[in-house]
Amino acid sequence: MTTLQTLHKVVELAEKRRDEALGALAQMQREMQVAQDQMNQLEAYAQESQSRWAARSSVGVDTALLMHHRQFMAKIDHAIAFQRGVLSERQTMIDRAQDQVHAAERDLAGLRKFTERKLQALQHKAQRQDQKRTDEMALNIHLRQALARNQAQP
Repeated sequence: MTTLQTLHKVVELAEKRRDEALGALAQMQREMQVAQDQMNQLEAYAQESQSRWAARSSVGVDTALLMHHRQFMAKIDHAIAFQRGVLSERQTMIDRAQDQVHAAERDLAGLRKFTERKLQALQHKAQRQDQKRTDEMALNIHLRQALARNQAQP
């Protein structure tokens, strides 16, 4: 396998790594959206429960019902706090995934640049070799012509 073939294979692997990192990031962003939707539902439910309680409590409630409502709201608050933790964890995972995408893109860009430079160096070397062959051929033609002229002169 030539150097360029090896470099192209390395670039392909780097592209695959980048694509996998992008896929993982997209999946985490979808999961974040689901978690955010759940948070929105919990907050809306808590707000609705508070509104119903406010309307109901305006006519008076007994102590048992008040205790039940407080316990219920404590469970909803606990669920909201738990969901905040989930959202925070998801955001941390997204931040890490974004860092991995950036690193993969940076690596890929570096490999592409290196491959480009290597290709340019090989092309430059081939041009120099072609020029050398052309110069040698021109010199040989010139020497043959000079030799032919010298032999033709008495």
